[in-house]
Amino acid sequence: MLLSFTKMNGAGNDFVMIDNRNKALSLDPSRVALLCDRHRGVGADGVLAVEPSAQGADFRMRYYNADGGEAEMCGNGARCFARFAQRLGASDAEMSFETLAGTIRASFPGDLVSVTMSDPNSYRAPFDLAINGRTLDIHFLNTGVPHAVVFSDDIAAIDVVKDGAALRHHPAFAPRGTNANFVQVLAPQSIAVRTYERGVEAETLACGTGVCAAALLHSMRAGSTSPVNVKVRGGDTLEVGFEAAGGNFRNVTLTGPADFVFDGTISL
Repeated sequence: MLLSFTKMNGAGNDFVMIDNRNKALSLDPSRVALLCDRHRGVGADGVLAVEPSAQGADFRMRYYNADGGEAEMCGNGARCFARFAQRLGASDAEMSFETLAGTIRASFPGDLVSVTMSDPNSYRAPFDLAINGRTLDIHFLNTGVPHAVVFSDDIAAIDVVKDGAALRHHPAFAPRGTNANFVQVLAPQSIAVRTYERGVEAETLACGTGVCAAALLHSMRAGSTSPVNVKVRGGDTLEVGFEAAGGNFRNVTLTGPADFVFDGTISL
């Protein structure tokens, strides 16, 4: 089978984009893993497929991690999905698409893409965990997928792969595990983040849902107002907007780039 695809990236988080509106392609884990393999496939952090809506939105977004498992949501992927769907003929103004984390809305301010995320949930008050011989102060929030967040004075000095993997697989987050984020405050409205992504099982250059979790937890911790600017490992800065409502958040938006890299075909 010869598959047509588009390669995109959102702030360095890269994806294989597939038009599956006719539902002709079955994306089983082995096919997804092959597409994401950086030596034998296209190479990506994940695969995004455009499918018909089942609940009244414009489209349905299916997101698969590099290990082949389907995930609820991906913030950077959602921006790329919206730009890709726009190229397929969607509205140049706004669109909506279904995800396992709920319905997402997207708009296109200038050269950027802004997505309205599902409402965060499952907040946990800060708690201590023993990780690799140290005790870390853990913050936790689900922004479509689960995120543990550790604040640090120097994220450049952190072994993100070692500490991130330990957090990702810690029994405190069983059975499905968590993403792990390490955050440094740069200014009252500005932070930097490094993320170990569940399913990719490595540090990635950016993680949109992790950016949102880091920004919202920073707001809770420091009293910062909307928006919060977040610098990611790939060098881009994303903007997280939100409304704080009685200890909760709503109307969370993630704004940043979504770039086409190339189009191609691959034999599956």
